Amino acid sequence: MADEVGLDLVEIAPEAQPPVCKVMDFGKYKYEIAQKAREARQNQTHIVVKEMRLRPKIEPHDYETKKTHIERFLKGGDKVKVTIQFRGREQARPEIGYRLLMKLAEELSEVAFVEFAPKQEGRNMTMVLGTNVKKGQSVSQQKAAKVASRKKEEEVVPEA
Repeated sequence: MADEVGLDLVEIAPEAQPPVCKVMDFGKYKYEIAQKAREARQNQTHIVVKEMRLRPKIEPHDYETKKTHIERFLKGGDKVKVTIQFRGREQARPEIGYRLLMKLAEELSEVAFVEFAPKQEGRNMTMVLGTNVKKGQSVSQQKAAKVASRKKEEEVVPEA
């Protein structure tokens, strides 16, 4: 029957009694499966863990700059691992680093949540912040913002 129609006879369930076969165009079937897999890969989000390193004796302006970078990473949909490095006598006062990390988490509470609480590992204390924004949403919001800014630029530029 398959040869008469010019299609392939494909075995669907060989374990069934009797085995189940289907008459179809196998090349077209394989192509459609590959297209579905490709679509699924395109819609997949890849979350990156960015790292930001601080010191316990950080100056206020440097702290604000680092906080701004962390906020930008979080709004982009990535996770951020914040590491405080202790050197020399600073290791005797880990509570300073803990307070700094908790202050950072509190200030970023509207865009992030603490995924892993501050934990001391040797000379470093680390904390991981997760984002409240999903990666796919943030990417689409960024694209929409770019399109809107381009439209504004086109409106502002007078025609000569």
